[in-house]
Amino acid sequence: MLRKPLSILLALVAGATATTAAFAATQRIGLDGVKHATAKYQHVDVATTDGYATLLDANGIACIDMPGMGAMGTHHVNGDLVKDPALDPDHPEALVYETDAHGHDHLVALEYIVFQSDWDPGHASRPQLFGQSFSLTPVGNRFGLPAFYSLHVWAWKHSPAGTFAMWNPQVTCSPGAHGSDDHGHEGAGGHGPHIGGRVAVR
Repeated sequence: MLRKPLSILLALVAGATATTAAFAATQRIGLDGVKHATAKYQHVDVATTDGYATLLDANGIACIDMPGMGAMGTHHVNGDLVKDPALDPDHPEALVYETDAHGHDHLVALEYIVFQSDWDPGHASRPQLFGQSFSLTPVGNRFGLPAFYSLHVWAWKHSPAGTFAMWNPQVTCSPGAHGSDDHGHEGAGGHGPHIGGRVAVR
């Protein structure tokens, strides 16, 4: 009597597992493509040439951290891409770097950004990439920017909190702390001077 319901249940579990595995594989392929497209930005000078510049918050702070949760790092933002509401995985609006104890900047994450005022009029839901919904940062944020949607992707440094988490416990704004020199990158990390001033994104 129980064989048929049990076989149905097992079939459903197997189907769900296969679907999850397929989604994970597709996501991984997407992330591999993004890493290939952004590999050149391991060198900060290349990012600078392509229009990215250091973003400072309203207090002039470049490296963003959150005690107890880790850090994001220093954002290099392309103002022209931020102003364009189109989202392209291969062209992130921001590149996130961590500076090591030797003063070298290492690419650790990508960030996709779109202003809420640009996105909401033509869409019924939040933006998504890689199967992930963007987070909403409301007006009154530390950057003094209008409300915006964003998604961090830790494509270049593993995050124990998750590939799409906002904070990475292994990233620090204190060079040399908890093994921050170990970035596990594929290829050489870039280095170069930070660009002073705030990025004009609005």
